[in-house]
Amino acid sequence: MEVSTAMWTAAVVGAAVIYWFVWVMGAAEVKGKRAVNLKMGSITRDKVQDKYKQYWSFFRRPKEDIAAASDGDKVPAFVDTFYNLVTDIYEWGWGQSFHFSPSLPGRSHREATRLHEERAADLIAAHPGQRVLDVGCGVGGPMRAIAAHSGAHVVGITINEYQVARARAHNRKAGLHDRCEVVCGNFLEMPFADASFDGAYSIEATCHAPRLEDVYREVFRVLKPGALYVSYEWVTTALYREDDARHVETIRGIEAGDALPGLRAQHEVAAVARRVGFEVVEELDLALLPAGPWWTRLKMGRIAYWRNHLLVSALTALRVAPKGVVEVHEMLYETARHLCDGGETGIFTPMHMILCRKPLVTPN
Repeated sequence: MEVSTAMWTAAVVGAAVIYWFVWVMGAAEVKGKRAVNLKMGSITRDKVQDKYKQYWSFFRRPKEDIAAASDGDKVPAFVDTFYNLVTDIYEWGWGQSFHFSPSLPGRSHREATRLHEERAADLIAAHPGQRVLDVGCGVGGPMRAIAAHSGAHVVGITINEYQVARARAHNRKAGLHDRCEVVCGNFLEMPFADASFDGAYSIEATCHAPRLEDVYREVFRVLKPGALYVSYEWVTTALYREDDARHVETIRGIEAGDALPGLRAQHEVAAVARRVGFEVVEELDLALLPAGPWWTRLKMGRIAYWRNHLLVSALTALRVAPKGVVEVHEMLYETARHLCDGGETGIFTPMHMILCRKPLVTPN
């Protein structure tokens, strides 16, 4: 009898553990991804590992080689591959808003994220009746927050077809599909008419552009005269030293693990905006005090890491998740370490805010 009881107890505990790992472990948000549903975007299961190796070999090259490749279509293509590889893992472990936010006393990460997004809407004075552009919308977390907060109609653009499908599904579930529109396209060549938007924002997205000037010029083109544009930029700060090996390792780790052709320096952003015709209204690093550390969410303990690692390994072994998911998860964990180093040393910020206005009259 005791043996039978022990066996039943072990079976119940085992079932509970499996249930917790597979079903409870998963969505960072109520409507996010679960571990058992991990895909690699539009990449077929048999191609995931090959695509990961191609991506990693490209972004581990010297920066000069990546810059040379930026003259063609290689960088946008690899950015698309990157988001095929990471979108479901981001939703599983992070939520529907693929960006950072300052930590706020007494507020959850989810609340801090929402307030960070609403701040962008307030900076461009978005309101009902306006048509606002989300430049690099991902799966639409910020889009939905901004549409709900401002009442504006938000149009998002992302290069990744899988993200378009995910964003549209989330928009329908949130009941915001009438105010949130998603378009698949390259923000370096947007399929929108000149002067067709009342405002625009980008939240940690333009860092994927090989040349910041190219995306700012496109945003300038589609904005109406007098319209505002705010961007939260990933940049190196004045504390970064190119002759410091640790600094270089940190920044290269961030670039390689996040599909970045090369981080810009903080002081370069305003000059780029002015060069394409914008008036710079305000600049501020939103990571500076009194803001709390933005990297606290990345401070994943070793136990949590191994828990997640075991889960994706088990799902891969069971062929629930495609081969290559483990490697992508490890890449993102390593990138998180570099991001934490960048935040703690102060050499990197993902939220350098620049607010620009398109002049009412533009010179010929």
